[in-house]
Amino acid sequence: MGVLEGKTAVVTGSSRGIGAATAKILAGEGAAVVINYRQKAPRANKVVSEIEAAGGRAVAVGGDLTNADDVEALAQAAVEAFGSLDLLVLNASGGMESGLGEDYALRLNRDAQVAMLKAAAERMKPGSRVVFVTSHQAHFIDTVPTMDAYEPVARSKNAGEKALRELIPWLEEKGITFVVVSGDMIEGTITATLLDRAAPGAIEARREAAGKLYSVEEFAAEVAKMATADVETGHTEYVGGAGHFQG
Repeated sequence: MGVLEGKTAVVTGSSRGIGAATAKILAGEGAAVVINYRQKAPRANKVVSEIEAAGGRAVAVGGDLTNADDVEALAQAAVEAFGSLDLLVLNASGGMESGLGEDYALRLNRDAQVAMLKAAAERMKPGSRVVFVTSHQAHFIDTVPTMDAYEPVARSKNAGEKALRELIPWLEEKGITFVVVSGDMIEGTITATLLDRAAPGAIEARREAAGKLYSVEEFAAEVAKMATADVETGHTEYVGGAGHFQG
């Protein structure tokens, strides 16, 4: 019996990268997992197939988190497919993509996170948990400057974390805990790729400063651990390289 046997998890932005890797780990621990994607259904279905092939349970649900109807549908899909919603991993983020509007980073990294948490919390029972995934560059943006190309994303994710933390008392009334996982730049993610394209050498410089950057799989394992970690609500788990930011 896995530690998440009988539980259902929604992992936003889980058709690839950290989200997909986290979903697979959670499924391996017994959770039924809702794989969320914005556009790439085949990629999400592949993640589902891999989870099922390993003996787990999963379903792919499309949805744009900046769309209120899609957010409600995603939360409800967990209940309809597996009977409950016990864990929400707020992994989806963005803002470096082109053609989605100047305010897209804030709409996705703050407004959509709050909407998704609220939709999920209304369906969660006491004992459930919400895990918000962020970066050191965002978490510490008020005290440590980041790369110019990443700053709009960092500021919007920081705004998102603050907005989510304001909901902790409301979540506590429902018996739901809230945990943040903050990581350094992650090797092989779309953000790292876009950042290196916008500022060539940025990832190599960060790698040298940190000594090591986590891989997608390594960071996903840390995110998955926080699904059941015995920590207080509001806890921030720092994964790799945080000393530079904490001074």
